[in-house]
Amino acid sequence: MGEADTGSRDGTPRRPASDLRARVLSALVLGPLVLAVVWWGEEPYTVLIAFGGLVILREWLLIIGAPKTGLVPYLGYASVLAFTILVHLSFELVALAGLAGATAALYAAAGGGRPGRWTAEGLLYATLSVGALLVVRRGEIGEAFSFFLIATVWVTDIAAYFVGRRFGGPKLWSRISPKKTWSGAIGGLVAGALAGIGAAAFYGREGLLVWFGLAVVLSVVSQVGDLAESAVKRRFGVKDSGSLIPGHGGMMDRVDGLVAAAVAAALLGLLLGGTLHEPVAGLGLG
Repeated sequence: MGEADTGSRDGTPRRPASDLRARVLSALVLGPLVLAVVWWGEEPYTVLIAFGGLVILREWLLIIGAPKTGLVPYLGYASVLAFTILVHLSFELVALAGLAGATAALYAAAGGGRPGRWTAEGLLYATLSVGALLVVRRGEIGEAFSFFLIATVWVTDIAAYFVGRRFGGPKLWSRISPKKTWSGAIGGLVAGALAGIGAAAFYGREGLLVWFGLAVVLSVVSQVGDLAESAVKRRFGVKDSGSLIPGHGGMMDRVDGLVAAAVAAALLGLLLGGTLHEPVAGLGLG
């Protein structure tokens, strides 16, 4: 978020115009496609999320230098698919129990120690991202909440990029992500919160002040998620998680903030009285 093109202000090289064009074109094509699938229904949405989970795990394994073929990746992919199917069928407790076993098995298959830990963490990241994105779409307000979540995170990301590019200034966390700025982070937060409340209003939801407060929280969480992924990539000396999306890098580069916000929303809903099947019900949204 807020990867500023600071240019002459601090000597940071400008992002090539071709990269910016690719970034914009990718967003114009993929954005409406994703929104259409979210609106279409639960089954196509589940297929989309399952695909995303598999790609996330693949990119994670490539980042940490795990084998591209063999027991480790195949066991991981099978675990993501099994988890997705169980959550889709509303067997959330079974899915979590199975995930615990699969994580332990993957840790052992990767040889234990640090390689095993990083591999197991990749499986947890991919599956919990899938699970959160599936369950927050359920219930009476599930569709509205999904659009609210996407609007908040995507506008946070876009505004942070362009505000940071325009104004530059102090770095947010230069050691981890040298292009992200405080101006971008604040600009993204304001724009993302407004976009979130706009999406809730579009769906005719009540209690817009609660929606706005939640949008602020999720905007911050999405930016923390972005920084966390940057920290993992920097730990392994990787610039992008992949090259799947022109101008954006890999799947993880595109959805890191979204999955962090979805997981946070699901956990917060559970803490406030929601269920594993429908955590958003606990958020008290009108």
